[in-house]
Order: sequence, then C-alpha cells, then structure tokens
Amino acid sequence: MTGQDQQSDMYAAREKIHPREVDGTFQRLRHLAVVVLLGIYYGLPWLQWDGRQAVLFDLPSRQFHLFALTFWPQDFIYLALLLIIAALSLFFFTALAGRLWCGYACPQTVWTEAFIWMERLTEGKRQKRLKLDQSPWTREKILRRGSKHLLWIVFALFTGFTFVGYFTPILDLGQGVLTLSLGFWEWFWLLFYSLATWGNAGFLREQVCIYMCPYARFQSAMFDRNTLIISYDEERGEPRGGRSRKADPKAQGLGDCIDCNLCVQACPTGIDIREGLQYECIACAACIDACNGVMDKMDYPRGLIRYSTENAMAGKPARILRPRVVIYAVLLLTILSGVTYSLSQRVPLSAEVLADRNVVYREVDWSTIENVFTVRILNKDRVAHDYAIRVDGIEGIAAQVRDDRIRVEAGSTDSVVVRVQVPRDQIDGPGQPFRLILESLQDPDIRNVNTARFNGPRD
Repeated sequence: MTGQDQQSDMYAAREKIHPREVDGTFQRLRHLAVVVLLGIYYGLPWLQWDGRQAVLFDLPSRQFHLFALTFWPQDFIYLALLLIIAALSLFFFTALAGRLWCGYACPQTVWTEAFIWMERLTEGKRQKRLKLDQSPWTREKILRRGSKHLLWIVFALFTGFTFVGYFTPILDLGQGVLTLSLGFWEWFWLLFYSLATWGNAGFLREQVCIYMCPYARFQSAMFDRNTLIISYDEERGEPRGGRSRKADPKAQGLGDCIDCNLCVQACPTGIDIREGLQYECIACAACIDACNGVMDKMDYPRGLIRYSTENAMAGKPARILRPRVVIYAVLLLTILSGVTYSLSQRVPLSAEVLADRNVVYREVDWSTIENVFTVRILNKDRVAHDYAIRVDGIEGIAAQVRDDRIRVEAGSTDSVVVRVQVPRDQIDGPGQPFRLILESLQDPDIRNVNTARFNGPRD
C-alpha cells in the first residue's frame, strides 16, 4: 500500500450530517429550551427599566446595569462569584446527569437548532435534503439554497445586532444602523458576531462540539458509574436484526433492537449510541425519542435507549445522591445564598480614603496635630446625594471639610479634602486607627465606613 493510499484511509472528508426529525418528550423539552433561551437573548435588550435599558453593559461609562442593580468596576467581585457559580453549576449537573448543558442550553446547540429549523423550512425534511445535496445545480436547488442562506444571514445579522445591543443602547444602535452612522468598533463587532453565528451554526455545527469545545475532552473526569448518561441496553437489544411486527424476536434469537438505525439518523453528531458512550455525544436524547417511537410501533417496552447509570445497566444499585453531588450542591447553595444576601445589603456608595503623602502630619498649634486625607466618593445610586463626613475612634478627633454638604450627582465621582485633627495628648504613636464615616443626608441607611490611620509624633 502506498503512502498516498495510507493517507486516504486515515483522513476522510467530512460528510454533512442531516439529523432526522423526531418527536418525543426530550425533543419537546429541547425545543422549549431553544425558544425560551433565544427569547431571553433577543428580548432582554429591548426591556426598559426606570427610563433606561434594563440590561446594558455601558463600557465607556463603566456602568453595568442589570434591572434594578447597577454595578461598577469596584464590584468586580460579583463577576468572579458569577463565574464560580457557573463552574460549580456545570460540575453539579455534569456529575448528576452528564452533558445536560451541551444538549439543552449551550449557545452552539441552541443556534444550530434554530438554523436547522430554517434549513428544514426551505429545503425540506432529511431525505429531501440528502437528495438535494447529491442533485446537480438547478433552478430549484439555487432557489432553495439561496432562500436558506438568506434566512441564515438575516438571522445572523439580527444576532450580531442584538449582541452589540447589550453594550450600546439598542434604540440608538438601531438608529445608527439605519443611518449608517455607527462607529468602527460597533460595525466590527456586529459583523464579526454575525459571521461567527452564520459559520458556527450554519456550517461547522457538530465540528465545534467534537473538535473545538474543550468540555468534550474533560467531561469524563466528572463522570462516574452513578452519573446518569444516555445508554443502550445491550443485554436487551442484542443480537439486533430486522423482523416483522408480528414476529417473536425470542423465537428468532433476536433482541429488541431491529437495527433500523433511526437512533443514528437522529443524532446531530452522527454517532451510534449502541457502540457505547462517546465523547461526541451531547446528551440531546434525540436517540431516546427515536428509539421509543420504534418500540411503540413494535409493541415492545420503551427504554431500549434511556437515561441510566453504568451501575444500573450492570444490575448494581445506583446512587444518585453521592458525596461529589452533595458537595457541589452545598457549595453552590452557599455561594448563591451569600451573593443574594450581599446584593440585598449592598449600599450604592463607595469611598476611598487616601492619606497625603507629601506631609505625614503637621502641628496646628502646640496642642493639636493634623493629618490631611483625600476622600474619593462614588455615588452608585440613580439620584444625586448630599453627604456628610464625620470621624470617630480617637478621643477628641474632629474633621474639617470645605462644605458641610458634599453633593455628588447620580453615577458620578467626586473628591474632597478632609483635615482630621486630634489633640496631642490623645495620640498614642504613629498609625493610630480611626473611622471615617460618609453618610447620605437624604437616606441615613446609605453610609460607608472606612478605617484609616492617623499619624503623629512618637512622643
């Protein structure tokens, strides 16, 4: 065999997969998930809240609006916690029931399903699409393919438009598109995200899941013999073979699998689940619904392909609640509870106290020592506030500011110089801690407490 022949055997051209249409409980759940998730994605930017866009990540202003909440760069801890919650959720659901995320909620899965719907609408069902692929280019083929890509491109452009609408107010964005007055980066991300959607959901599809997604590679590290996975009951199904509906499979020495291959045709990644669990499986359960439909027609019990565990398939007791699942659940609930409590107690005010580095301290008179601080105030509220500053923690401590009221507009920052004075006889060495309290005059519950250090002479 020549080297060229060997290379031909090792590398095969990709064959386009046309998943067969199936109906069943799991496919109805997937379709519902697609509708809900796409509805959320496309609908959120259009919602208004208190005269502004409800969900808007305003990068130029460094404000991130989420309904009644407004986050600032100082609230980065919440983003870190959100990522931790997402990771723990992935670990929890994977340990519990495999790749549920991939099969029902992954953006690649959701948008691919939407593109397949448009493909079916324009090119017909699976058999018609297969014939269309093999047929020469005719007027009908050009019209069908052209209408499909037209729908794909319009849908992809709307997807890119919506994506940018999370960062630029979508009403302004729409006006900018109509008048062709968007900035370079807005056009760039709109077209880039549109192209990515069109390419990933229209052409790459399962290739993203199989070759590009890292989750497919390390998912097995989160599986164990008690993880619910899509399984083929080999003991019941083998040996497989065709037969009539009225035939007794046991009399013919056959199992319940009639080898119709509908489970393979329904699979969006083109695998045969009867060969065992494979990393290409995205747990969409299309094979379960396809097989259950065949079992109903043959008057056989359902569940030849089903969600089960390796232990259950081997006739051993299966434990859904086990240490790793419980640990993930406890950690997830603890962090969620902590974030919820923190958000409920969150005060729309932030302050930073900076000591004057040029002069450590100075003597006002023979009995008083003074330190100078700069207080940077960030008003995170949607209305302006007047603030007052007071200090405590050292006997006789007092603060002097230019004005009794420090006004900061909504969503703005301001700096104020504060002169803190302490009687000399109350100073107990350098670096003596005290509290600087910033309080809103309109709402006493809005207050910020900072601990600073007062410097004075050692004697």
